[in-house]
Amino acid sequence: MEHEQIERINELARKKKTVGLTAEELEEQAMLRAQYLKEFRANMEDTLSRVRVEQADGSYKPLVRKNGLN
Repeated sequence: MEHEQIERINELARKKKTVGLTAEELEEQAMLRAQYLKEFRANMEDTLSRVRVEQADGSYKPLVRKNGLN
């Protein structure tokens, strides 16, 4: 996500607390937040896919997602 987009998210959050947002700004804020969360989750998935857990015998196994979690 571009630095300018993150700044815009923060700008909208500050404006919402002070004077409120228009319908267009609320829609923009929701879109930017959804994009931010999508990219954050993708980066976290990538990071976790490279994690290895050391076993008692000294070997390493990849981190495994538990059933039932998204």
